[in-house]
Amino acid sequence: MAPTNLPSPSRQTGALSHLRVLDLSRVLAGPWCTQNLADMGADVIKIEKPGTGDDTRHWGPPYLDGADGSTNQASYFAACNRNKRSVTVDIATPEGQKLVRDLAAQSDVVIENYKTGSLKRYGLDYETLSALNPRLIYCSVTGFGQTGPYATRPGYDLLVQAMSGLMSITGQPDGTPGAGPMRVGVAVIDVFTGMYATTAILGAIEARHHTGRGQSIDIALLDVAMAVLANQGAGFLNAGVVPTRQGNVHPSVVPYQDFPTRDGDMLLAIGNDGQFARFCEVADVEWARDARYTTNSARVANRDTLIPMMCDITRTKPTSEWIRLLEAATVPCGPINDIGQAFADPHVQSRELRVEQYRYAEGSAVADPVNRVCSTASPLRLSETPPTLRHAPPALGQHTDEVLRECLGLDGDAVAGLRARGVL
Repeated sequence: MAPTNLPSPSRQTGALSHLRVLDLSRVLAGPWCTQNLADMGADVIKIEKPGTGDDTRHWGPPYLDGADGSTNQASYFAACNRNKRSVTVDIATPEGQKLVRDLAAQSDVVIENYKTGSLKRYGLDYETLSALNPRLIYCSVTGFGQTGPYATRPGYDLLVQAMSGLMSITGQPDGTPGAGPMRVGVAVIDVFTGMYATTAILGAIEARHHTGRGQSIDIALLDVAMAVLANQGAGFLNAGVVPTRQGNVHPSVVPYQDFPTRDGDMLLAIGNDGQFARFCEVADVEWARDARYTTNSARVANRDTLIPMMCDITRTKPTSEWIRLLEAATVPCGPINDIGQAFADPHVQSRELRVEQYRYAEGSAVADPVNRVCSTASPLRLSETPPTLRHAPPALGQHTDEVLRECLGLDGDAVAGLRARGVL
């Protein structure tokens, strides 16, 4: 059955404050999904292995700065685990399996990213848990899905970037310096998978309002990677042309790439003919009246002559001057920032995209102001039920006693006994 002791949605608690989510996932794709749900107010209970926890707790450097200037807590974990409660349970033990089943009976959603079929031997598969809780939504995140010849293979973001073709269209073109397939600088398939999983779970919750039943969700990294090929995938499927690497060049829009300036580089994202004409006015050139460049289709066909001429022009002024002039003419442009510069940008700061919390150190009973943890704010801006900040990324097992008492009614002696037997 669904939990009955959670608050109704409000500005203080978030849009999903009436939901409880049991998070059996690790690393990035699953935790990214559950952090989305937690930011929107869901009570997310993160189940972790005693002693070690989520793999990303140890994926460093960089590490979070502790009171002594060092810590063994990797900052990677902080990227996708705020607003969650950490409970340590050894699911390899029968008592641990029962605890998770009991928590699933009190939850709306379970999300896991174990290898296909591996939770069945623990009695933590969809069929077992849905028999206990028919309203349960059970989301499985794997590399290759629940079916197909690769279903049992482990899947990783980099591997899927390669297999999906994404790396084949990322990087410098053949025949240029540094040419070769390149991964995206963020584990973007894991992140996209987390977003698709979030969407699917919210869809299943809406369906449950009408059917009264939960359902299983099969989310695969490879499926997601193929989907987010977007226009590149559609171009191949409809035109039969295999896309190639073009660096920062857009295959269908010109000019839409980086350009050199007197003191660095800038980005132009000119998406229509009017914007190109206004660029030409600022640059004091007649290209917008030249039939070779008047329309986007013509510019795509003649990019090899247009782009070198544009580079000659853009090198004549510093980046800041170009941005000042082009923004005044409503031509989309911007600097090519590093991450430090991006967080220092006044617009980023005005949007309060950096958030700060104080975390519990391992083994501590209180949050320590010295143990600060920063993360990027949720980009979800809901006017009536905005995302909330309730919990910093938790210390390993920080909420074990609290959750077992609150959700399962276990007293201190019972929890101590489980801990003594190595279950927690």
